Amino acid sequence: MNYDIIVVGSGPGGYVTAIRASQLGLKTAIVEREALGGICLNWGCIPTKALLKSANVFEYLSHAEDYGITVKDAKADFGAMVKRSRDVADGMSNGIKFLMKKNKIDVLTGNGLIKANKTVSVTDDSGKVTDYTASKGVIIATGARSRALPNLPQDGEKIIGYRQAMTLKTQPKKLLVVGSGAIGVEFAYFYNAIGTEVTVVEYLPNIVPVEDIDVSKQLEKSFKKTGIKVMTGSSVESVDTSGKNCIVSIKTAKGEEKIECDIVLSAVGIQANIENIGLEEVGIVVDKGRILVNDYYQTNMPGYYAIGDVVPGPALAHVASAEGILCVEKIAGHHPDPIDYGNIPGCTYCSPEISSVGMTEKAAKEAGYELKIGKFPFSASGKASAAGTKDGFVKLIFDAKYGELLGAHMIGANVTEMIAEIVAIRKLETTGEELIKTIHPHPTMSEAVMEAAAAAYGEVIHL
Repeated sequence: MNYDIIVVGSGPGGYVTAIRASQLGLKTAIVEREALGGICLNWGCIPTKALLKSANVFEYLSHAEDYGITVKDAKADFGAMVKRSRDVADGMSNGIKFLMKKNKIDVLTGNGLIKANKTVSVTDDSGKVTDYTASKGVIIATGARSRALPNLPQDGEKIIGYRQAMTLKTQPKKLLVVGSGAIGVEFAYFYNAIGTEVTVVEYLPNIVPVEDIDVSKQLEKSFKKTGIKVMTGSSVESVDTSGKNCIVSIKTAKGEEKIECDIVLSAVGIQANIENIGLEEVGIVVDKGRILVNDYYQTNMPGYYAIGDVVPGPALAHVASAEGILCVEKIAGHHPDPIDYGNIPGCTYCSPEISSVGMTEKAAKEAGYELKIGKFPFSASGKASAAGTKDGFVKLIFDAKYGELLGAHMIGANVTEMIAEIVAIRKLETTGEELIKTIHPHPTMSEAVMEAAAAAYGEVIHL
């Protein structure tokens, strides 16, 4: 039972790594205890986007008159939405099975335990244990799970994490979301759009706190307009679940407030899955809950690598995939460049959508740059007006001295599809003036990128 590479975990880090290893001529196996595709395909990125699409369609139907269409008695069928989401996830997982077979990758089903001498012990459902060795390396890609707070213990019924949030049997009448990162605001949007009364509680002064302050303010404005209650600078102290509903005690700047709701969704981040997989026995170094690696994802122990949510850096599916590809290319003797973590795009799929890359305005100022900042609102976009999606803007931040695009921050309809242009521009070191002269098609939402660049240089046309 010998392989060149054994990948432990089949999420977007693990399965992509395995495929690239196989393409490079390495005999590869992948270990998975649940469904192929990991959290992203089964309980994260993909099924949540299916739910969000259902909410989006329902919103269109609810506002059909704005588009000259009469629709009567449109209703949100919560159970059908959940079923569609699960069907989409199952279809994607089956697609990964096909890719494993196509690329001649052995799938080892069971719990993987990392052992010495580049060995992985796999225990299947019947309790049978089999050892497999990897001559070139073991790659750890076990991902992460919802982080639990001591004062917010998840019981799976009244206090839930993201997995339960997408498979509830009935739609809650009132939902309180703790945390306003991507997971929190996406579920807040989904449930509010289909008629649930939603409250978002954020400890920090602004929602989506990793984003540029202008984006945070715009999302809060948009959320409040749709009826979502936003409580910033607030913390959940306790939740009383002894009665039929939850009584949530919230500490605010004005004092304690109690809110009653059906369900509390804990969306306060993630925790790496590094327990009980053999790290201590092998001697792999961990710091602050993450496995320490070098630029090519080698741990301190020769022949053992780690990628994705278990290592320091952004816990994003596309980052895990890129890390895995780079890792096996290095193992195979190639000479890949290390990943530029300053040019990683982030996307949040609430409505309006959010996407960003590079420095925020605050970070750029703190770094000592003299800035040129251009901002173009979608209210001035012909395509956005025609589509009825005028909320939001594109904000570009340039170094005034050299014209380098330091950061881009977008909020609005379909902006998650627009950010890749900025990533490529930054990769190619394109200047602001070059971007202004790059002809964008009209009418499109992406014109706002060109217009924002022009605004930074005092050349904007449509504003």
